[in-house]
Amino acid sequence: QGRLWLFLIFFLFVFDSGIISDLFPGVIIPEHDYGILQSTIIDVMLSKGLQPEASMVHKVIQLYETMLVRHGVMLVGPTGGGKTTVYQILAQSLGVLHEAGEENPFYQPVKTYILNPKSITMGELYGEVNNLTLEWKDGLMGLSVRAAVNDTTEDHKWIISDGPVDALWIENLNTVLDDNKMLCLANSERIKLTPSIHMVQDLRVASPATVSRCGMVYIDPEELKWVPYVQTWMAGLSNKVGVRKVSFTY
Repeated sequence: QGRLWLFLIFFLFVFDSGIISDLFPGVIIPEHDYGILQSTIIDVMLSKGLQPEASMVHKVIQLYETMLVRHGVMLVGPTGGGKTTVYQILAQSLGVLHEAGEENPFYQPVKTYILNPKSITMGELYGEVNNLTLEWKDGLMGLSVRAAVNDTTEDHKWIISDGPVDALWIENLNTVLDDNKMLCLANSERIKLTPSIHMVQDLRVASPATVSRCGMVYIDPEELKWVPYVQTWMAGLSNKVGVRKVSFTY
């Protein structure tokens, strides 16, 4: 219950500053200057041919701040909202900052282990015993976590479950997402996560027990709208046919 209250307070603080201003009238919270991090995020977006919209830059920074305090993070939002772009931009930005020699210990290259839990069976995900040979066969989740744990470098290891969360598979990760940070497999193997490992997931149908264990970043496609997509398409088209870039407002 205490964890749920902390999550609700964090949600109100991050996603609804209007409620905070109602509770504490007259209190102005100064905006944090992200300096080199924000400028690097914008540079990475431009290098990938994307539009450095303020809303998307803010979401990348939100994901960065959430990862500072939680090793389990859920990117919430419908398809096409930019969830994949957000974590890819952050991963590349952290690598660029590391190469630039920034002293922040969180600025490290990122290695990603991507899988879709809904596209395979539970046995293929977590491992199972072959009924004929009685031999244990590892699943993709166990292989990914073990590979990340065996990597002794200081690089970030992000295990990305690119698919909707539901009770069919997420409940087995509750011991991973809480403070134990332990993956327990059906063959009695227990894999302890290192501090450099993060779990990144999508959210659709999940229990309160799972939600309270994770940090949330909500990505609303209504903030991005359709104009950045058109601008990116026009920029790519102009590079192919040599047409002068056209800009417009709405």
